[in-house]
Amino acid sequence: MIGLISATAAGAAARDRLAAAWPDRTRVYDGPVGEAVRAAFAECEQLVCFLATGATVRLVAPLLADKSTDPGVVCVDEGGRFAVSLVGGHGGGANALARAAGEVLGAEPVVTTATDAVGLPGLDTLGLPYEGAVAAVSRALLDGEPVALAADVPWPLPPLPLAASGAHTVRLTDRAVAPGEREVLLRPPSLVVGVGASRGAPAEEVLGLVEEALREAGLSPRSVAELATVDAKADEPGLVAAAGRLGVPLVTYTAEELAGVAVPNPSAAPLSAVGTPSVAEAAALARGGELLVPKRKSVRADGRPAMATCAVVRRPGRGRLAVVGLGPGARDLLTPRAAAELRRASVLVGLDQYVDQIRDLLRPGTRVLESGLGAEEERARTAVAEARAGHAVALIGSGDAGVYAMASPALAEASDDIDVVGVPGVTAALAAGAVLGAPLGHDHVSISLSDLHTPWEVIERRVRAAAEADLVVTFYNPRSRGRAWQLPEALAILAGHREPTTPVGVVRNASRPDESSRVTTLGALDPATVDMMTVVTVGNTATRNVAGRMVTPRGYRWQDGTPAGAR
Repeated sequence: MIGLISATAAGAAARDRLAAAWPDRTRVYDGPVGEAVRAAFAECEQLVCFLATGATVRLVAPLLADKSTDPGVVCVDEGGRFAVSLVGGHGGGANALARAAGEVLGAEPVVTTATDAVGLPGLDTLGLPYEGAVAAVSRALLDGEPVALAADVPWPLPPLPLAASGAHTVRLTDRAVAPGEREVLLRPPSLVVGVGASRGAPAEEVLGLVEEALREAGLSPRSVAELATVDAKADEPGLVAAAGRLGVPLVTYTAEELAGVAVPNPSAAPLSAVGTPSVAEAAALARGGELLVPKRKSVRADGRPAMATCAVVRRPGRGRLAVVGLGPGARDLLTPRAAAELRRASVLVGLDQYVDQIRDLLRPGTRVLESGLGAEEERARTAVAEARAGHAVALIGSGDAGVYAMASPALAEASDDIDVVGVPGVTAALAAGAVLGAPLGHDHVSISLSDLHTPWEVIERRVRAAAEADLVVTFYNPRSRGRAWQLPEALAILAGHREPTTPVGVVRNASRPDESSRVTTLGALDPATVDMMTVVTVGNTATRNVAGRMVTPRGYRWQDGTPAGAR
């Protein structure tokens, strides 16, 4: 919960705007400011104080105890111009809160945390449990000193300027080791604990067995990603409680699924009880990995039969491929999600001219693999290979990456051994449509006129189908120096089904500084004025030119002759 505190009418107005935007996340604290701050500090994970920074500092200073447990505090001036991350930038989430509040209020976020100021991800913000000398290692990174990466377990990380060797170290490990004096341990969620239990097995017995297995194998409980079992045990109280105390989900599989997993120690007991010869080992190995701790049973102090079994598996880190659409070119049409993926990626793959568009958004340490026109398949293979090597990869394309762009060749190359995330972008057709008015107000289709990869016979058949179906058509790749005849051919096909007066929109470099556009007609369009940087949108039989804008009615009332004022 986020506590909101204000002292004046102006502050209350901004406070209420934030409360209205986040009704389920915020709580307004009224009354004397000092009492409100103390109450919110004790009850909330974060605070936004609509006060002067000096006043906020004096109010929260006596309450501060430990940076790892104190709530994050953001201070917003009463004019709503700035959202200052004051306390708990990383651990308390104040940096992210300042940015989020700034978006709602139109305020500029002010973040002074050293790593954020230079674009480095904080070691305590990577989403992994951490231990050790975070401040010292972060300072070394900031000072440009070599910091070594030691990966006992390969795991995808955001970009960090790490070296092969150095006086300071970032270690990725699931081993139960203590950090060195100049070392930060990052705990990847690499361990899966398979568990089986008799009905009524106590949580203490399950938990004690798991902790003992991890301890004897030299593994850290902080790297346990999940407990896994058969679905017949999904509601077993001891398993549910053990997972809750470990802070991990309880994942279940059907007996049929587990019976298909090869294990070293099958048994007749679970086969007769739940229909699979293995629960603990099979559940741990259900998604692959290396068996570190074979099935073992709990030992009860009273000498009675064991009621729990467990096995531990290490799953390798899965690489991550984000296929990112950059939009039509304008920075304000790049989505926040796309920008976040660019900052997250440790490897960026893309066409050189697209890389240049967003190079300033990349974090220090990002490895850039760029190539020129015509190397789409090579870029797709490179991106997938980098993800398979365990990296966090962003493969970029213009517009939407799934529309005439990189998603298709990349996903055709990828298999289920990597995680794939699609990040949508504003397409050229949508950008051009917004410039032209509302040409896509009803059913429409996009067709590329490039026959580099698609035979013209196929393209022609698609154009004829769109013409006969009376669809608005947006032509991508309409004309180049080496392909001058396809656009006239396509327009002639449409002209066989539409009047010469049908509106046609021509937009070049939509959303970019040299954008140009015009609305003409199917009969008047000169194909020689079109090039590869142009999108051509041809209306259907209902599309009209209204005050110089293309408008395709969503319904059919515009065609019945009824005056607008009478509808």
